[in-house]
Amino acid sequence: MLFKNVLGLEHIKNHLVTTADTGRVAHAQLFVGPEGSGVLPMALAYAQYLLCRNSGGENEGGDMVCNTKCGSLMHPDLHFAFPVSNSDKVKSHAVSDHYLQEWRQFVKDQPYGNLFDWYRYIGIEKKQGQIGVDEAQDMVKKLSLKAYEGGYKVLIVWMAEKMNISAANKLLKLIEEPPNKTVLLLLAEEEEQIINTIRSRCQILNFPPLAEQAIADALIERGFEQTEAYTAAQEANGNFNKALDLMNKDSEDLVFERWFVQWVRSAFKAKGNKGAIQELVLWSDEVAKTGREVQKQFLNYCLAMMRQALLLNYKAPELVHARIHLEGFDLNKFAPFVHENNILDIVEELEKAIFHVERNGNSKLIFTDLSIKLTRLLHAKAA
Repeated sequence: MLFKNVLGLEHIKNHLVTTADTGRVAHAQLFVGPEGSGVLPMALAYAQYLLCRNSGGENEGGDMVCNTKCGSLMHPDLHFAFPVSNSDKVKSHAVSDHYLQEWRQFVKDQPYGNLFDWYRYIGIEKKQGQIGVDEAQDMVKKLSLKAYEGGYKVLIVWMAEKMNISAANKLLKLIEEPPNKTVLLLLAEEEEQIINTIRSRCQILNFPPLAEQAIADALIERGFEQTEAYTAAQEANGNFNKALDLMNKDSEDLVFERWFVQWVRSAFKAKGNKGAIQELVLWSDEVAKTGREVQKQFLNYCLAMMRQALLLNYKAPELVHARIHLEGFDLNKFAPFVHENNILDIVEELEKAIFHVERNGNSKLIFTDLSIKLTRLLHAKAA
């Protein structure tokens, strides 16, 4: 994975290259960025730069054999940890090493992919993966060994916020007493979900969403038509993974918008309408049959759409990037129903639903309750 394959983010690349070239490499670093911002590609490129003793700001001209090993994610001093779960392949005590072959292919195919893409790739999309204590024990064991090639050892922990508390405490000991020339790169989308004792001991690097131009240029380079590329780049809102999905008509957002439109239409009709209440119950049943990761993603999509509707209502269309592709639903006409008298309550109910889904609550009850509350909130009068 070369730095030149990372979209934009020149200031971050320059910072990381400088720390490597001057020998000021922090042993524990936390890369924080939204989905599709390039956190994983940058971490892989940085790891390669460190392991292969490259210089001059590029991953070339150093140890070519080492660069080849890193490019295929098979360097013996490059280790990974990522969320997994038991599956048809792994019946119990699943750890990252059980899925290394799939991981290498996934990173090659979807370096900007999200957590659900990964779960779907290994067939656990209806489960909630995690980085557990078995994984943490593996991390400690790997990093306690001497480096095979005499330089750095690098551990990349992807989606580090998915560590459970037992794993986090074990990793904390590793951060507090790191083996010599060991670099831990923790990658996360939600920094606040990582325990404070780990965060306070890491050097934190924040990644912004990608620039529209960088996304559009990358799409055009991949052979997509220019006008469509710019439209997708705008709609993606800094998320290259979403831009690719939109271009390939493979975005989960296309499913989510169908659910969202069906949901709000039924909610509008449901006031005093028994038939529409039944529609909401059936809708809740449909969503409840999906995996919990899908449910959480959908609820976050709803949060984003409600905020976009509020921006439209308050005459800030330049800040609105979302589009509804379904015919017959106009976000501009929906926007007046999201206002100062109900937006805080709508957000609170959606966040509560996410909380209960994460804690394995009964999904059908969660979504039915949320739907009934949405019916009341959407009929609230603006000031």
